[in-house]
Amino acid sequence: MIVSVHQPQYLPWLGYFDKIDRADAFVLLDTVQYKKNEWQNRNRIKTVQGLQWLTVPVTYRYPQLICEVGVNHRERWQHRQQQALATNYRKAPHWGCLEALFEEVFSRSWETVAELNIRVVKILAAILGIATPIFVASELGSFPDDPDERLIALTKHLGATTYLAGSGGRDYMDLAKYERAGVEVQFQDYRHPRYGQLFGEFEPNLSVIDLIYNHGEASLPILRGSA
Repeated sequence: MIVSVHQPQYLPWLGYFDKIDRADAFVLLDTVQYKKNEWQNRNRIKTVQGLQWLTVPVTYRYPQLICEVGVNHRERWQHRQQQALATNYRKAPHWGCLEALFEEVFSRSWETVAELNIRVVKILAAILGIATPIFVASELGSFPDDPDERLIALTKHLGATTYLAGSGGRDYMDLAKYERAGVEVQFQDYRHPRYGQLFGEFEPNLSVIDLIYNHGEASLPILRGSA
């Protein structure tokens, strides 16, 4: 059994969902420190003018955990994002695929960015057709503070013997700890597919919503590189 773990992100890219798809269980790690200017409250879409960020404003105070960071409702982020999506994707072949998702995203008053991201990731995985069970770390119990020991404990908590790490994990993971704990480590090697997009030349590493708007039910085979 393979477990993979990642911080909850907003409208993640294709490789994030590849990681979920390759695992037998996936954990949204909402109990680690929030990082500014990364992917936990924003992602990118493609527009006729180039790339555009969709950002959720937050009320972050160092050193809050992801599960503690609030959404800043003083800014009209939901209205701005709704307009951006309509402007740039209304003519996409599968515009209607994400209507229910964004109706919920833009109509609810989200208390924390973790609450928002967890819901978004689960819905997007279901839309793609990924059946991997998704768990939330803060709902599973307490785990060690040491990053490697935390991942080992989460893997064992779910009854797995293999941990699927991102490719960047080679740079910071202490693999000897996993070996001593009897946990095999595999590294993701995701090769981004090319697919038909709006607005000219292909742009990789966008939010997965760009793929879904353009390819609908065919998105998962494309994400897997089998289409």
